[in-house]
Amino acid sequence: MQQTRLDIARIQAARRVIDPVFLDTPLYRCEALEPGLGCAVSIKLETANPVRSFKGRGTEVVASLLAEHGPRAVVCASAGNLGQALAWSGRGRGLDVTVVASRFATVAKLDRIRALGATLELVDGDHELARERAADIARYDGIRLVEDSLDLETCEGAATIGLELLEPEGQQAEQTDLAEQTELAELAELAELTGTAPPFDTVLIALGGGAMATGVGHVMKALAPGVEVICVQPLGAPAMTRSWRSRRVVTTDSTDTIADGVAGRRPIPAVLDDLLLVADDAVLVREESIIAGMRMLLDHAGLVVEPSAALGIAAILEDRDRFAGRHVVTIVCGSNVDVDAYQRWIGCHR
Repeated sequence: MQQTRLDIARIQAARRVIDPVFLDTPLYRCEALEPGLGCAVSIKLETANPVRSFKGRGTEVVASLLAEHGPRAVVCASAGNLGQALAWSGRGRGLDVTVVASRFATVAKLDRIRALGATLELVDGDHELARERAADIARYDGIRLVEDSLDLETCEGAATIGLELLEPEGQQAEQTDLAEQTELAELAELAELTGTAPPFDTVLIALGGGAMATGVGHVMKALAPGVEVICVQPLGAPAMTRSWRSRRVVTTDSTDTIADGVAGRRPIPAVLDDLLLVADDAVLVREESIIAGMRMLLDHAGLVVEPSAALGIAAILEDRDRFAGRHVVTIVCGSNVDVDAYQRWIGCHR
């Protein structure tokens, strides 16, 4: 495997500093979804935690390092989920957290950031403008800027999802010991040590800034290279997918999607470089497929999810022939959704 910025030993170490409330999340076969999708489907559920998304895995790593060695103040830009997670992780470690977000972000996410004790600054623009403002604050105030996907802690925290996908049930501790006793110079050798091939052959990952995609993708390519890694992005926010296809950074002037959590316009070059090494494919899906995926997860799995979390189901809906006869894992990555908007999306498509 060619080198990404990520490291399996650090990913294993990340598990020891992440609060257990974010770890060992449910992974289960959801047979009720399968008749409508035409393939075996397993769900990795990342919403049953205090911030209702996978982002806490990365912010726990960030906050633990800052609490030990770094400045006590930190700022990030967020569409909502990262801000909540950093506020939660920072509060528990006595950090002063500032979150910059668009005033057009999901109200429920903004309210939760405030409730968790962070300072919230709103900008009259999209997430890219919030990123610029957060960088300005960090520079002027001399505090730590956390940039999702660029900071390795966010990627390697998310990568712990990949380790859990590959662990036989009940063997987590054993595999951690194996990792600690191995120099990890030969990842193929580690893969052989960690057990048999996983029961699934495909993992579908929501693609925004790229932390989860590069993190989980790195683990798959290192330890289970036979698993196909497919990233999924909305057609209305295609910058990272276009960049992956072109093998160079492609920006867009705007976004138009309900999946606010993945609606970036300016991919980070270093993140794209990692993604090119670990993703087998990147696909774009329509808004109506995202809504249909949200409704399927509600009707057949009892899950209320935000649009980004339904991207994997949307990808199957748009290309059933591709996935027919396969066993697919989709990562349900967040459930922070505005109730009124959710009812409008789901209700008008019944």
